[in-house]
Amino acid sequence: MQLFKDLYQYRELLKSNIKKEIRGKYKGSFLGVLWSFINPLLQVAVYAIVFPYLMSNQGQDNYLIYLVTGIIPWTFFTNSVIQGITSIRYNAGILKKVYFPREILSISVVLSGLINFLISCIIVFIFLIGSGIGLSWHLIYLPIIAILQTIFSLGLVFALSAINVYIKDAEYIVTFIINMLFYGTPILYQLDNFTNAPQILLTLVNINPLTQFMYAYRNIFMYHENPSFRALLWLAVLSLIVVVLGYIIFKKLEKGFAEEL
Repeated sequence: MQLFKDLYQYRELLKSNIKKEIRGKYKGSFLGVLWSFINPLLQVAVYAIVFPYLMSNQGQDNYLIYLVTGIIPWTFFTNSVIQGITSIRYNAGILKKVYFPREILSISVVLSGLINFLISCIIVFIFLIGSGIGLSWHLIYLPIIAILQTIFSLGLVFALSAINVYIKDAEYIVTFIINMLFYGTPILYQLDNFTNAPQILLTLVNINPLTQFMYAYRNIFMYHENPSFRALLWLAVLSLIVVVLGYIIFKKLEKGFAEEL
Protein backbone atom coordinates (compact mmCIF):
# COMPACT_ATOMS: atom_id res chain seq x y z
CA MET A 1 0.00 0.00 0.00
CA GLN A 2 1.33 3.43 -0.97
CA LEU A 3 0.67 4.85 2.49
CA PHE A 4 3.12 2.46 4.15
CA LYS A 5 5.75 3.13 1.48
CA ASP A 6 5.37 6.87 2.05
CA LEU A 7 5.58 6.47 5.81
CA TYR A 8 8.78 4.46 5.48
CA GLN A 9 10.30 6.94 3.05
CA TYR A 10 9.39 9.89 5.30
CA ARG A 11 9.95 8.04 8.60
CA GLU A 12 12.37 10.68 9.92
CA LEU A 13 9.80 13.40 9.31
CA LEU A 14 7.20 11.28 11.08
CA LYS A 15 9.50 10.80 14.07
CA SER A 16 10.31 14.50 14.30
CA ASN A 17 6.63 15.42 14.05
CA ILE A 18 5.72 13.02 16.84
CA LYS A 19 8.45 14.52 19.03
CA LYS A 20 7.21 18.01 18.16
CA GLU A 21 3.64 17.08 19.11
CA ILE A 22 4.73 15.63 22.45
CA ARG A 23 7.09 18.47 23.40
CA GLY A 24 5.30 21.35 21.71
CA LYS A 25 1.99 20.87 23.49
CA TYR A 26 3.40 22.16 26.79
CA LYS A 27 6.28 24.20 25.40
CA GLY A 28 7.02 27.21 27.57
CA SER A 29 5.05 25.94 30.56
CA PHE A 30 6.86 25.54 33.88
CA LEU A 31 5.83 21.92 34.43
CA GLY A 32 6.11 20.89 30.79
CA VAL A 33 5.27 17.26 30.02
CA LEU A 34 4.21 16.73 33.64
CA TRP A 35 0.87 18.25 32.61
CA SER A 36 0.21 14.94 30.84
CA PHE A 37 -0.06 13.48 34.34
CA ILE A 38 -1.55 16.46 36.14
CA ASN A 39 -4.52 17.07 33.80
CA PRO A 40 -6.10 13.61 34.14
CA LEU A 41 -5.37 13.60 37.87
CA LEU A 42 -7.20 16.91 38.28
CA GLN A 43 -10.17 15.53 36.35
CA VAL A 44 -10.23 12.42 38.52
CA ALA A 45 -10.09 14.56 41.66
CA VAL A 46 -13.04 16.71 40.56
CA TYR A 47 -15.26 13.80 39.52
CA ALA A 48 -14.31 11.76 42.59
CA ILE A 49 -15.67 14.59 44.76
CA VAL A 50 -18.72 15.57 42.70
CA PHE A 51 -20.23 12.22 41.82
CA PRO A 52 -19.96 10.16 45.01
CA TYR A 53 -20.93 12.95 47.41
CA LEU A 54 -22.90 15.63 45.59
CA MET A 55 -24.78 13.25 43.29
CA SER A 56 -25.08 10.29 45.67
CA ASN A 57 -23.38 7.94 43.21
CA GLN A 58 -21.92 5.68 45.90
CA GLY A 59 -22.89 2.26 44.56
CA GLN A 60 -19.56 1.58 42.85
CA ASP A 61 -16.80 -0.13 44.82
CA ASN A 62 -13.35 1.38 44.28
CA TYR A 63 -14.96 4.33 42.54
CA LEU A 64 -11.67 6.23 42.39
CA ILE A 65 -10.07 3.36 40.45
CA TYR A 66 -13.16 3.16 38.27
CA LEU A 67 -12.67 6.83 37.38
CA VAL A 68 -8.95 6.54 36.70
CA THR A 69 -9.36 3.53 34.41
CA GLY A 70 -11.99 5.43 32.44
CA ILE A 71 -10.64 8.96 32.29
CA ILE A 72 -7.09 8.04 31.16
CA PRO A 73 -8.26 6.14 28.02
CA TRP A 74 -10.93 8.78 27.36
CA THR A 75 -8.29 11.53 27.49
CA PHE A 76 -6.28 9.63 24.89
CA PHE A 77 -9.29 9.55 22.58
CA THR A 78 -10.35 13.17 23.02
CA ASN A 79 -6.83 14.61 22.72
CA SER A 80 -6.19 12.61 19.57
CA VAL A 81 -9.41 13.62 17.83
CA ILE A 82 -9.64 17.26 18.96
CA GLN A 83 -5.98 18.01 18.18
CA GLY A 84 -6.01 15.85 15.07
CA ILE A 85 -8.98 17.60 13.45
CA THR A 86 -6.93 20.83 13.16
CA SER A 87 -3.70 19.13 12.09
CA ILE A 88 -4.08 20.10 8.42
CA ARG A 89 -5.39 23.65 8.81
CA TYR A 90 -2.82 24.59 11.46
CA ASN A 91 0.03 23.51 9.17
CA ALA A 92 -1.23 25.36 6.10
CA GLY A 93 2.03 27.31 5.73
CA ILE A 94 4.16 24.17 5.53
CA LEU A 95 1.72 22.39 3.24
CA LYS A 96 1.94 25.17 0.66
CA LYS A 97 5.74 25.22 0.63
CA VAL A 98 6.98 21.65 1.03
CA TYR A 99 5.80 18.34 -0.37
CA PHE A 100 5.39 15.40 1.96
CA PRO A 101 2.56 12.92 2.54
CA ARG A 102 -0.13 15.06 4.16
CA GLU A 103 -1.44 12.17 6.25
CA ILE A 104 1.78 12.29 8.29
CA LEU A 105 0.35 15.30 10.13
CA SER A 106 -2.72 13.37 11.29
CA ILE A 107 -0.75 10.22 12.07
CA SER A 108 1.75 12.22 14.16
CA VAL A 109 -0.99 13.60 16.39
CA VAL A 110 -2.57 10.21 17.04
CA LEU A 111 0.74 8.42 17.64
CA SER A 112 1.89 11.13 20.04
CA GLY A 113 -1.44 10.66 21.83
CA LEU A 114 -0.74 6.92 22.05
CA ILE A 115 2.69 7.57 23.57
CA ASN A 116 1.21 10.00 26.10
CA PHE A 117 -1.46 7.43 26.94
CA LEU A 118 1.06 4.66 27.55
CA ILE A 119 3.07 7.01 29.77
CA SER A 120 -0.11 8.01 31.61
CA CYS A 121 -0.78 4.34 32.31
CA ILE A 122 1.85 4.78 35.03
CA ILE A 123 -0.84 6.73 36.89
CA VAL A 124 -3.22 3.79 36.53
CA PHE A 125 -0.58 1.35 37.81
CA ILE A 126 0.16 3.55 40.82
CA PHE A 127 -3.53 3.75 41.74
CA LEU A 128 -4.00 0.01 41.24
CA ILE A 129 -1.05 -0.84 43.47
CA GLY A 130 -1.91 1.82 46.06
CA SER A 131 -5.53 0.63 46.34
CA GLY A 132 -4.52 -2.98 46.86
CA ILE A 133 -6.08 -4.16 43.59
CA GLY A 134 -2.64 -4.72 42.14
CA LEU A 135 -1.54 -5.71 38.66
CA SER A 136 -2.25 -8.94 36.79
CA TRP A 137 -1.04 -10.81 33.73
CA HIS A 138 -4.13 -9.55 31.88
CA LEU A 139 -2.11 -6.40 31.13
CA ILE A 140 -0.67 -8.30 28.16
CA TYR A 141 -3.88 -7.23 26.39
CA LEU A 142 -3.09 -3.54 26.89
CA PRO A 143 -1.09 -3.11 23.63
CA ILE A 144 -3.87 -4.82 21.65
CA ILE A 145 -6.62 -2.61 23.05
CA ALA A 146 -4.48 0.54 22.73
CA ILE A 147 -3.60 -0.25 19.10
CA LEU A 148 -7.28 -0.81 18.24
CA GLN A 149 -8.18 2.52 19.84
CA THR A 150 -5.33 4.16 17.93
CA ILE A 151 -6.59 2.79 14.60
CA PHE A 152 -10.16 3.83 15.42
CA SER A 153 -9.06 7.35 16.41
CA LEU A 154 -6.82 7.65 13.36
CA GLY A 155 -9.71 6.85 11.03
CA LEU A 156 -11.78 9.61 12.60
CA VAL A 157 -8.87 12.05 12.43
CA PHE A 158 -8.20 11.28 8.76
CA ALA A 159 -11.79 12.10 7.80
CA LEU A 160 -12.38 15.00 10.18
CA SER A 161 -9.07 16.79 9.54
CA ALA A 162 -9.80 16.75 5.79
CA ILE A 163 -13.41 17.88 6.22
CA ASN A 164 -12.27 20.67 8.55
CA VAL A 165 -10.27 22.20 5.70
CA TYR A 166 -13.52 22.79 3.79
CA ILE A 167 -15.94 23.28 6.69
CA LYS A 168 -14.25 25.51 9.23
CA ASP A 169 -16.94 24.95 11.87
CA ALA A 170 -16.33 21.19 11.89
CA GLU A 171 -13.86 21.37 14.77
CA TYR A 172 -16.39 23.16 17.00
CA ILE A 173 -19.16 20.73 16.09
CA VAL A 174 -16.93 17.73 16.79
CA THR A 175 -15.79 19.18 20.12
CA PHE A 176 -19.43 19.61 21.15
CA ILE A 177 -20.29 16.05 20.09
CA ILE A 178 -17.31 14.64 22.00
CA ASN A 179 -18.37 16.53 25.12
CA MET A 180 -21.84 15.00 24.81
CA LEU A 181 -20.36 11.58 24.08
CA PHE A 182 -18.49 11.76 27.38
CA TYR A 183 -21.79 11.39 29.19
CA GLY A 184 -22.90 8.70 26.75
CA THR A 185 -19.94 6.53 27.75
CA PRO A 186 -19.78 4.79 31.17
CA ILE A 187 -16.80 6.71 32.48
CA LEU A 188 -18.36 8.34 35.53
CA TYR A 189 -21.09 5.77 36.11
CA GLN A 190 -21.87 2.09 35.82
CA LEU A 191 -24.49 1.24 33.24
CA ASP A 192 -25.93 -1.38 35.62
CA ASN A 193 -27.11 1.44 37.89
CA PHE A 194 -29.53 2.67 35.20
CA THR A 195 -31.69 -0.40 34.64
CA ASN A 196 -34.81 1.80 34.79
CA ALA A 197 -33.60 4.04 31.97
CA PRO A 198 -35.34 3.79 28.57
CA GLN A 199 -34.11 0.75 26.69
CA ILE A 200 -33.14 2.81 23.66
CA LEU A 201 -30.70 4.85 25.76
CA LEU A 202 -29.12 1.72 27.21
CA THR A 203 -28.80 0.28 23.71
CA LEU A 204 -27.17 3.45 22.37
CA VAL A 205 -24.63 3.47 25.20
CA ASN A 206 -23.87 -0.23 24.68
CA ILE A 207 -23.28 0.08 20.94
CA ASN A 208 -21.03 3.09 21.49
CA PRO A 209 -17.54 1.79 20.52
CA LEU A 210 -15.95 3.79 23.33
CA THR A 211 -18.13 1.92 25.84
CA GLN A 212 -16.57 -1.33 24.65
CA PHE A 213 -13.09 0.19 24.90
CA MET A 214 -13.83 1.24 28.49
CA TYR A 215 -15.06 -2.25 29.36
CA ALA A 216 -11.92 -3.79 27.86
CA TYR A 217 -9.57 -1.47 29.75
CA ARG A 218 -11.37 -1.99 33.05
CA ASN A 219 -11.35 -5.75 32.60
CA ILE A 220 -7.57 -5.85 32.37
CA PHE A 221 -6.82 -3.02 34.81
CA MET A 222 -9.43 -3.29 37.51
CA TYR A 223 -11.19 -6.64 37.36
CA HIS A 224 -8.24 -8.83 36.29
CA GLU A 225 -10.34 -10.52 33.62
CA ASN A 226 -9.90 -11.28 29.96
CA PRO A 227 -11.56 -8.68 27.77
CA SER A 228 -14.50 -9.98 25.78
CA PHE A 229 -12.98 -11.57 22.67
CA ARG A 230 -16.23 -10.99 20.84
CA ALA A 231 -16.05 -7.28 21.71
CA LEU A 232 -12.38 -7.11 20.67
CA LEU A 233 -13.19 -8.73 17.33
CA TRP A 234 -16.02 -6.25 16.79
CA LEU A 235 -13.74 -3.35 17.71
CA ALA A 236 -11.04 -4.66 15.36
CA VAL A 237 -13.46 -4.90 12.43
CA LEU A 238 -15.00 -1.51 13.22
CA SER A 239 -11.62 0.18 13.62
CA LEU A 240 -10.40 -1.17 10.28
CA ILE A 241 -13.59 -0.01 8.55
CA VAL A 242 -13.30 3.45 10.13
CA VAL A 243 -9.61 3.88 9.22
CA VAL A 244 -10.13 2.71 5.63
CA LEU A 245 -13.15 4.98 5.11
CA GLY A 246 -11.36 7.85 6.85
CA TYR A 247 -8.32 7.44 4.62
CA ILE A 248 -10.46 7.29 1.47
CA ILE A 249 -12.18 10.53 2.51
CA PHE A 250 -8.81 12.12 3.28
CA LYS A 251 -7.31 11.22 -0.10
CA LYS A 252 -10.44 12.35 -1.92
CA LEU A 253 -10.44 15.76 -0.25
CA GLU A 254 -6.66 16.17 -0.23
CA LYS A 255 -6.68 17.35 -3.84
CA GLY A 256 -8.27 20.65 -2.85
CA PHE A 257 -6.23 21.42 0.26
CA ALA A 258 -3.99 23.97 -1.45
CA GLU A 259 -6.95 25.98 -2.78
CA GLU A 260 -8.87 25.94 0.50
CA LEU A 261 -6.03 26.67 2.93
